[in-house]
Amino acid sequence: MKWKDREKSGNVEDRRGMSGKQMVAGGTIGTLAIIVIVWLLGGDPGQLVNSLQSTGSGFAADNTAVVEAEAELAEFASVVLKDTEDIWHSIFNTSGTTYKEPTLVLFSGSVESACGYSSAATGPFYCPADEKVYIDLSFLAQLQQRLGATGDFAMAYIIAHEVGHHVQNQLGLMDQLHSLRGNVSETVYNRNLVQIELQADFLAGIWAHYADRTKGILESGDVEEAVNAASSVGDDRLQMQSQGYVVPDAFTHGTSEQRRNAFLKGYQTGDLSEGNAF
Repeated sequence: MKWKDREKSGNVEDRRGMSGKQMVAGGTIGTLAIIVIVWLLGGDPGQLVNSLQSTGSGFAADNTAVVEAEAELAEFASVVLKDTEDIWHSIFNTSGTTYKEPTLVLFSGSVESACGYSSAATGPFYCPADEKVYIDLSFLAQLQQRLGATGDFAMAYIIAHEVGHHVQNQLGLMDQLHSLRGNVSETVYNRNLVQIELQADFLAGIWAHYADRTKGILESGDVEEAVNAASSVGDDRLQMQSQGYVVPDAFTHGTSEQRRNAFLKGYQTGDLSEGNAF
């Protein structure tokens, strides 16, 4: 993805506490996580390894290389957020409405939102109560290490998906979903939740469609990175990895195939009418 030296969003709230020995996900940033971050953002991980080894500093969390890698990752997230702002402003303006920009909260380990307390293990999430997207940047490394989702555009897809929930919130779709809780069975509720999540994947594809056409941000292989990321976080794949079997009635986000197809549909058509959730 072409992102360096581009405009950043002003709607980023950094709660990571970038001083001293920063802790993420319950521990210091690991060697592999640093290397993955540098690699995904276009840096040379070999040069980083050689630099740290030559100084004898190991891979301590307070090393300058760690701080620089995380700063670059935060800049990347801010650029992607700015792109989503521009695209959704344009789409909302076309329909005669106003897009209200969300805030992106960067955190490490755990965070308190208007939706309650969450740990990094929860993964990136959107809280409709405060209209903020929350993300622990170490999740990028987890995409590569645990889920096999490589490339910077995999992370761009994750951010665009969460912003898609913000779009849904402005359109009143999140309220429709919440009105079902307690009034239908858990199985029926989960089916509707899956539709909301698939629509967010679709909206991420819509963003990619227009961002590339208006800003020319995509590079060779970027769409494949997003599709791979969408497949990597499918309910069937995650359930199989964690418990060795699949329970469709417990799905909350959709299968790998559904998530992949939803993103591609948005990206290929650019047509919002193709992505109704209910």
